Amino acid sequence: MKELFKIKHLGELKASGYESKPIKTELRDNLIAKMQKGESVFRNVLGYENTVIPDLQRAILAKHNINLLGLRGQAKTSIARSLVDLLEEFIPAIDGTELNEDPLSPVSKQAFEIIEKHGDKTPIRWIHRNERYTEKLATPDVTVADLIGDVDPIKAANLKLSYNDERVIHFGLVPNANRGIFVINELPDLQPRIQVALFNILQEGDIQIRGFKIRLPLDIQFIFTANPEDYTNRGAIITPLKDRIQSQIITHYPKSIEVSKKITSQEAKLESAQKEKIHVSEFLKDLLENIYFEARNSEFIDQKSGVSARLTISAFENLVSAVERRILINNEEQGYARVSDLYGVIPAITGKVELVYEGEQEGPLQVAYDLISKTIKKLFLQYLPNPEVLKRRKEKNPYQDIVNWFGNNDLQVLFDLPDKDFKKALDQVEGLKKVAKQYAPLASENELYVFMEFILHGLVEFSQLSKNALDTGFDFKDLLNSVFSSGKQDYNDEY
Repeated sequence: MKELFKIKHLGELKASGYESKPIKTELRDNLIAKMQKGESVFRNVLGYENTVIPDLQRAILAKHNINLLGLRGQAKTSIARSLVDLLEEFIPAIDGTELNEDPLSPVSKQAFEIIEKHGDKTPIRWIHRNERYTEKLATPDVTVADLIGDVDPIKAANLKLSYNDERVIHFGLVPNANRGIFVINELPDLQPRIQVALFNILQEGDIQIRGFKIRLPLDIQFIFTANPEDYTNRGAIITPLKDRIQSQIITHYPKSIEVSKKITSQEAKLESAQKEKIHVSEFLKDLLENIYFEARNSEFIDQKSGVSARLTISAFENLVSAVERRILINNEEQGYARVSDLYGVIPAITGKVELVYEGEQEGPLQVAYDLISKTIKKLFLQYLPNPEVLKRRKEKNPYQDIVNWFGNNDLQVLFDLPDKDFKKALDQVEGLKKVAKQYAPLASENELYVFMEFILHGLVEFSQLSKNALDTGFDFKDLLNSVFSSGKQDYNDEY
């Protein structure tokens, strides 16, 4: 490649023995080379190893244009962008042309004129792979001129050309993506008449601009993304266009907590100071991911709209920021995420879900609280015995000392409590640390206190204790006393 960079003219390129490839052949050959070496092609796309990625590999080997069909937050755009890694690092192009034209296989009148004028002295420039990726979000205001091109009166005036001259054309995004990857996101949002303009480009390579019928054998790898038609009621992919896209690949959400955690860890944008000072236990990460899975099964959330994987990414960033805020307020060096910090991620939940009618009636905040409550209850059963079952079977209740303590006391766990005060508050509850050590024997000191707090939240979900939501945190009380001391309350009070 270093030797090729020295090539500045067409004659030198011919003499070097350089052979150009159509882009789909280039993608195919580089995919084959990587697979034969055992290299990961889509290394940053997680959870698709046995489903989507094999389909992608088959489509590339077959030299297909691709439509990625799936709900929001399923890495469709990430997949498209990762295809850049399958391109050659640099390729030559005729210098002075608009369309990144192959010096050995030009397509436009402009390129032929340059070669005719300069011959083997035709200047060559080298294009990096990142310059060969074009992405366009389909919106209702996109025009044929944006995608294909239009007559440019300013160019005609400056060059003193008549409108019959092909040189007055200003090419759109698609021709300018020649020898590259062109991505249209949310294809159904493109108006049908604009989708029609893509027919010939996909099939025959012809484009028509304001009466000009130009034969341009454009060399483009098309990638489209779309939400399922039953969700994107704003529009649909028209049948003739769908017929011209050879491979339609269905994406999906993460199928396991482990994969979802890896995606969150990979995609969350944290400052280096946050990574150094703030610690989030695996237990809390599991809690966070389970909120996401709970949302994907909630009767209050529109499942046709989907629950984006961005929910947990944003929620994790909020969780870390909640801890960071606390250590800044208390002038502490280190911070450890707590169960109560999960309630600081509610803005990330309410902004990422579409509610059905019943959910709208509940309200977004109440839905978010319910998701957290259900998640705590679910994970409580994975780590600790079910209080209801113990009561039915009349077995010894390990929580009895805890419940008894709240008969005469209440406990406020505030969001901004310094670490030492947080631990001191939990240490007051008789029997709490004993239960935590029994069921989390390998936990570190800080993890143990997180688990102690979790036990209190869990006992609330099983109606062993009550919990009042304050502006500044939570007030845990005896259930019976709470019933007699409070009336009807919503998520801003007791729940």
